[in-house]
Amino acid sequence: MVKPEPAPVYPAHWEADVVLRDGGTGHLRPMTPADADAVQVFHMAQSQNSIYLRFFTYKSKLTPKELRRFTELDYRDRVAFVITHRERIIGIGRYDRLDNPAEAEVAFNVSDADQGRGLGSILLEHLAAAARENGIDRFTAEVLPENRKMMQVFSEAGYEVHRHFDDGVVSLAFDIDPTEKSRAVMASREHRAEARSVAALVAPASVAVIGASRVWGSIGRQLLEHVVEGGFAGAVHAVNKEALEVSGMMPYASIAEVPGPVDLAVIAVSYEQLASVVAECGDAGVKGLVIATSGFADDGAAGLVRQRALVRLARANGMRLVGPASLGLANTDPSVSLNASMAPELPLRGGLGVFSQSAALGVSLYASLNRREVGLSTVLSAGNRADVSGNDLMQFWEDDPNTTACGLYLESIGNPRKFSRISRRLARNKPVIVAKSDTMGLRLPPGHAVRTTQAPSGALDAMLRQSGVIRVNTLEELADVAQIVTGQPLPRGPGLAIFSNSLAMGAVVADSAEQQGLTVAAVAANLVLDIGQSRALPLLRRTVGEALARSGVDSAIVTLLPVAGLTVDSIAATLMACSEEAGKPVVAAFTGIVDTRIRVDRQLAGGLPCYSSPGTAVAALAAVTRYAQWLTTEATSFDPPAGVDTEAVEGLLDLWLEDVSGAELLTLDPARTRELLGHYGISVLESAPFTTDDEAVAAAGRLGWPVAIKTLDNALRHRLDLGGVRINIENDASLRRNIAQMRKLLEPYGTSSLEVQSMAEVGQSCTLRAIEDPLLGPVVSFGLSGDAVNLLDDWAHRVPPLSTGDAAELVRSPRAAVKLFGYAGLPAGNVAALEDLVARVGLLKDEHPEIAWLEFNPVLVGPTQVSVIAVELRIGNPAQRTDSARRAMIS
Repeated sequence: MVKPEPAPVYPAHWEADVVLRDGGTGHLRPMTPADADAVQVFHMAQSQNSIYLRFFTYKSKLTPKELRRFTELDYRDRVAFVITHRERIIGIGRYDRLDNPAEAEVAFNVSDADQGRGLGSILLEHLAAAARENGIDRFTAEVLPENRKMMQVFSEAGYEVHRHFDDGVVSLAFDIDPTEKSRAVMASREHRAEARSVAALVAPASVAVIGASRVWGSIGRQLLEHVVEGGFAGAVHAVNKEALEVSGMMPYASIAEVPGPVDLAVIAVSYEQLASVVAECGDAGVKGLVIATSGFADDGAAGLVRQRALVRLARANGMRLVGPASLGLANTDPSVSLNASMAPELPLRGGLGVFSQSAALGVSLYASLNRREVGLSTVLSAGNRADVSGNDLMQFWEDDPNTTACGLYLESIGNPRKFSRISRRLARNKPVIVAKSDTMGLRLPPGHAVRTTQAPSGALDAMLRQSGVIRVNTLEELADVAQIVTGQPLPRGPGLAIFSNSLAMGAVVADSAEQQGLTVAAVAANLVLDIGQSRALPLLRRTVGEALARSGVDSAIVTLLPVAGLTVDSIAATLMACSEEAGKPVVAAFTGIVDTRIRVDRQLAGGLPCYSSPGTAVAALAAVTRYAQWLTTEATSFDPPAGVDTEAVEGLLDLWLEDVSGAELLTLDPARTRELLGHYGISVLESAPFTTDDEAVAAAGRLGWPVAIKTLDNALRHRLDLGGVRINIENDASLRRNIAQMRKLLEPYGTSSLEVQSMAEVGQSCTLRAIEDPLLGPVVSFGLSGDAVNLLDDWAHRVPPLSTGDAAELVRSPRAAVKLFGYAGLPAGNVAALEDLVARVGLLKDEHPEIAWLEFNPVLVGPTQVSVIAVELRIGNPAQRTDSARRAMIS
């Protein structure tokens, strides 16, 4: 009796919400047999020309047999995706595996009304990802010559497309493995789509406030008043089904009654009403939502379920969502002038874009920036950050001419790999300041639904440094740095000139500057300024100006005690003139001012950063200097090392993981470990366990003298001091003698299992580790073996992909790394070979999430060679990474 084929398992992990080219959203999912009627409706709504281009003939209706063939899939050899908008299919893409199991034929069909929105490109990306998962390497397609739009989808995807014309049909073929070009194309399309979706939120042509109430002090009333009083340039509508008048406006009973299109709906209703209000907004064609209502993920598990349903509802209707529990958003561009927030007035206009999450911290950040009179371009409070995130805002800011610097306070990151990718690019053009909680990633903030990290302490900070962001600890520090990057040029180097009218103060500032990594190029701490304003100000300008003109001086800090006859404003104007003339940053610190009428911590004289504490000024300037130095490094280069066979490793992992289920991990034996690593050009020094002395002698003869012996006990195998290792054994007599002595020495530890291994070149012992983290994905860690990592936690961490600069920086970051470069008269190690090993490990971990744990301990870095002595490698079924090679919005 033939055993029936098991029913196909629906691949739920392929589902994704996607942002379309025009900034709208759609839901992508695998097709099911239940879609038959919807597919028929889709087909019958298409024009004759579209049907002809897809099927090479016209058919007004699909037959029942065709519908079954199109919708009954096995999700392996035959896969199809649909993109829906409000449950209506607007795009279909499919592949069918060919006789060659590594090839599949691909085809698309996009609704006539939705062509030009990038649906074909999105379908291709997701089909390619599913095909690679199913072992398919190559797509083919047959296209009529007049179907230029479809050929454009393939040609612009970044793949190397081969064309062949035969019998009136263009045959296309291309490999679907991601290339540098195809990834760049996907990132560019993602960037444009997400930037446009945010632009629709922060620069709408019309706004409706739903829940606008007559009750004084209510959230809805305040939001409406702030929109109106902020001078919004577009149309404003109030929606309240119970009121006859709100703030002098006649409200509409529902969004459906509002005349004309509404781009942005600001919603302040109870959460019981919210789902129906969002659905009504979808029916009315609203493009984006700001939801001030709380009571969702901030209200426990049941609230999280409601929140996710709300997001699905908004995205299914093509809308982006800010919130819930959002303070709102603001845009100071005079052509928009939008204050759809709880702030009583529109912020001061300037170049800083601001993103925050929870309402309380958003208020604190806004207040801190307002006190300092830092001008803002756009402000967005994400609240629970259920949809629109900091990643989305960075995509928008990259193209926004009104934004010259970006500030984000992050309590969680839903997609760190994407954050790293976007911020690396953005930070090359605009400073990105990030303040984060010290526990971010370790536990969830209230109202947030993201993965938590199991990575070592410091890995998340390392990712931020890799990304080029200016990392600060507090909201106040973010505002301190913002004063400089929005009002001053960037320093060209670390050289600092210090000016003061107090010798003691000058010395303190110099010490602080050196501790922060700045180079004190000049100190003038004996300024005599109590000589009247007409003489003091020209003296100050001449002294500071002459110092700034010197080549070794890149910035200046002026810290002054109060001087009779000189006002803070007059000094600030003088220093700002010096900065403008030299094109170099100048910051000021005014200490000892007790008159509460004089505000110091703010930008003065058109952009001069002023502080009440010189320590604060130095810390902020040092942070900006480090960023400026990062800009001078070469742009990120991801040059893969030679001799890598990715497909071979994929085949091995598929084979070895066939019997591994759930969260179980499989530790590979030495032979399989060497086989896998060999495909990435990584060799492991061979070893051989033995039971008898004769076996040890035979193994040593095969491996080559001299040899080492060591215990197989994990706690002792690297401990030369405890007798777990013996080295430089040159003949069989010495080997037998050392085995006997070693077994006697290890007897108190209850272990006698030993192995013999070839001798490596003597060098510095290091540890190289790579893990798969639930939040960050792959993390590579490096340190010098022994007390440095075991007791002092002297690790460095990086998140792949690793550029050549990342690999070099990783091996230099531990404090003990000086021992690699010649220390106490010892020869320097072959650091170039070590960097090559790190690059190979980073690539291996980036490409294979199945590798859950990989540790090289020790790696010996000698003067000419780098030797991997011992390896532990565990594999398992990978979780879906949050930044795969397909565009998808994180829920």
